[in-house]
Formats: sequence, structure tokens, C-alpha cells
Amino acid sequence: MNQLSKSLPEDYENILAQLKQRIRDSQNEALRVVNRQLVSLYWDIGAVIVQRQQGASWGKSVVKQLASDLQNEFPGTRGFSEANLWRMRAFYEVYRESEKLAPLVREIGWSHNLQIFQRCKDPLEREFYLRMTRKFGWSKNVLIHQIENQSYQKSLIGQTNFDKTLADSQRHQAKLAVRDEYLFDFIELGDRHSERELERSLIDRIEQFLRAMGGVFAFVGSQFRLEVDGDEFYIDLLLFHRGLRSLVAIELKIGKFEPEFVGKMQFYLAALDRQVRQPDEAPSIGIILCKEKNRTVVEYALHDANKPIGVATYTTVKQLPAELEGKLPSPEQIVRLLEDIE
Repeated sequence: MNQLSKSLPEDYENILAQLKQRIRDSQNEALRVVNRQLVSLYWDIGAVIVQRQQGASWGKSVVKQLASDLQNEFPGTRGFSEANLWRMRAFYEVYRESEKLAPLVREIGWSHNLQIFQRCKDPLEREFYLRMTRKFGWSKNVLIHQIENQSYQKSLIGQTNFDKTLADSQRHQAKLAVRDEYLFDFIELGDRHSERELERSLIDRIEQFLRAMGGVFAFVGSQFRLEVDGDEFYIDLLLFHRGLRSLVAIELKIGKFEPEFVGKMQFYLAALDRQVRQPDEAPSIGIILCKEKNRTVVEYALHDANKPIGVATYTTVKQLPAELEGKLPSPEQIVRLLEDIE
């Protein structure tokens, strides 16, 4: 420690940390304002092009000339290429009739909006990614990963008992946080591997693992030790969900789901709630992650469980299994879930 540091007030470091965070918050807010203004500008340009083309007075050559003139007038400003003007037109056309989605698009960046309206065709799917991007601050790369991993579909068909075990304030968000299937395409394991090898592979690539889990988890530990009346027990992986403010215990199973897995997870959750959970935290949640599962067996196993548990599978293949296509909840149920993502 140098002489200057010795002469500083005792609370200096604390005040410095607070000011740094305040500056970061201010910078982030300024960036959000800029993004909102940019998206609004692109919306207006798209609207002008659509309106002028309705009168058949603006063809492709006029849009090409408009792009050239705007680029000449604002040489240091990106975004006025002919291709981008056509994207603005398509962007406006996609959302102009939607009273719900039109305000949401202004809450995220233009590059994020491009990914959502170009890759997703269903309005509810678009709403899901708009809301999740806004809520969790997904980067463009994380958003692309979520879309390619079909997070919308996998979140809506998840098998949990949350309707019976969680309060209304947590239920919908928890359902969206625990998916039916997780894609671990970043691990390098053969078809035959042990649970310990799977665990080590996930820990070695912790950043990709947390992103695959949804991007709002914090890592707590692996082989997390619990002691109950002198006996030791170990949870494969323990995470913390920042939005739910819940500990999330994960048990890794390389084979097919077995009903007895639920009893073991209930024991772990009871121990976590009594020994580890903080007073201001919500009840702990369990995820049993298997290579395979029989959906009917899972339904029976969770029926009388009194702790919040979800049963999911993991895969290295991006495509949603064919037998699950068409299993999404009704549009009305989806709307109720999405409205909870604020």
C-alpha cells in the first residue's frame, strides 16, 4: 500500500465502488435511450417507405436513391444502406398492427430486433424473445443461441410441478426458467460417458453452461456438500437464479428418468431450505437432468411431490424432437405466461 492510500478516509473504497456503479448505470441508461431513439428512427423511416409505396410512387429505384442520399448526407452514420432501408420497411410492416409488440421493440437494440423478426414468424414467439431480451439483457449472440436452441418451445412444454408447489409470484417465471430440454453442444463427450464426466465437462465450460441454462443463473458449486445428522450428501451442481432469487439444485443422470430420482431431489431441497437458503430468498428449486425420459412416467412421479421440481433432458442436437411438435400450450395460456416477463 502506498503512502497516498494510507492517508485516504476509511470509507473511500466503499464510496469509490458506489460511484463506479453509478457511472456504469448511467452509461447503460444512456445506451438504452440511444437504442430506443435509433429503433424509433428506423420505425419512422420504414413507415415512410411503406406509405409512399402504397401510392405506387416509390419503387426500388427510389429506395436505392434514398439510401445513397442519406449516406452522402450523413457519411459517418451507419445503417442507411439500401439493404437496411428494406429491413426497416419489413420491420415496420411486421409490427405496425400489433399494439402489444410495437412498444416492446423500442426496448431492445436494432440488431436484436433484426434477429427476432427475421428468425421468428409467430407473434407469440417474437413476444417471448422481445420480453426475455429486455428483462435479462441478452447480448445478440446469446439471443441467437436462445433462438437456435428453440428456447421458446422448450420453455413452454417443460414438465414441472410448479403449479402446485410455488406461489403465484414465482410460478410463471419459474416455468419459463426451467426448460424441457437443454442443448449442450459445446461439450465433447462420446455417446458413452459417466455422470462425473458430464459434470466435469459442464464445469470446464461454465460460461457456455450458464448460457445454455438461460443466462440468468450464477454458479454456486459442484458436488455441493450437505450434512444431515452426521451423514454427508452431495448435489451434483448448485446454481442461483437471480430473477427468482432461488437456489437451483441440479442432478445429472446419464440414463433414463426413474421415479425414485424425485424422492432424492425432494430430500436435497428440504436440506437446502433448512440449512443454506437465506431468509430473503425464495424456496429452492430442483432440476433433474436426464438423457431420456418418458413423459407419462415423469407426470406420475411429480404428481404428489411437494417440492418444486422440473424434469428435463439434455442433448447435443438443436432440433426439437418430432414427437413434441404441436405440444405447446394454447395461445391463451402462452399469453398469461408471457405477461409475467416484465
